Amino acid sequence: MSAPEVITADNLTRRFGGLVAVEGYSLALRAGELVGLIGPNGAGKTTAFNLLTGVIRPTSGRIRIAGEDLTGRAPNALARRGIARTFQNIRLFSDLSVLENIMCGAHMRYGASIFPTLFQLPAFRRAERVIEQRAMEISELTGLTHLMGRRAGDLSYGDQRRVEIARALASEPTALLLDEPAAGLNPSETETLVDLIRGINRQLGAAVMVVEHDMRLVMGLCQRVQVLNRGRLVADGTPAEVQNNPGVIEAYLGTRRNGGANA
Repeated sequence: MSAPEVITADNLTRRFGGLVAVEGYSLALRAGELVGLIGPNGAGKTTAFNLLTGVIRPTSGRIRIAGEDLTGRAPNALARRGIARTFQNIRLFSDLSVLENIMCGAHMRYGASIFPTLFQLPAFRRAERVIEQRAMEISELTGLTHLMGRRAGDLSYGDQRRVEIARALASEPTALLLDEPAAGLNPSETETLVDLIRGINRQLGAAVMVVEHDMRLVMGLCQRVQVLNRGRLVADGTPAEVQNNPGVIEAYLGTRRNGGANA
């Protein structure tokens, strides 16, 4: 039996005035899957991510999270249903510690209500202890334990990436969407990142979807790959199927294969 669908997108289209950024995009992301989303510059990858996470609303089409129609709902509503993401440009609280950044992600699940928080009542203190414990557990998974007291803004770029992923994980997502997580990383940091993503997928069972320009990373990491070109989905299959798809070859090379030769 197939794993249940965590995110289901049906024929999503997004127009910005006369520009069609994404047209007819569909996705069935299942629990435990590791999926890559690739395409040339300007293909609509980040727009698709923004649609799936509620950052922008679709012009048409539907989005369901675990079967519930959440089309047009705000990012916080989708996050509460288990959808977490990172951004191409790192968005940390640079003046807070690593621990405090990760704790921010757990407040949605474990934070006290406003009244106990304002007056720092026992319920607030209990919630903070639970949140800190959760952050420490996430730090072990992401290899950040030795950095928990450091100011986030003082970390290397690779460590900041891991903190951002750890903060997303603290919200206990059923699906984690990573927007170009390897951007700006050196080869050693990229290798560490790949191991981390595999560990998240294996140990937590979360579905993971990755937008990435690093083709070697995507093809070596993901079980399934989608390819966007000019806002439309041109391929969806295993890495081997995608690499030999004529539409993918045309998208990246501007040519088609015909009997082994370029036409």
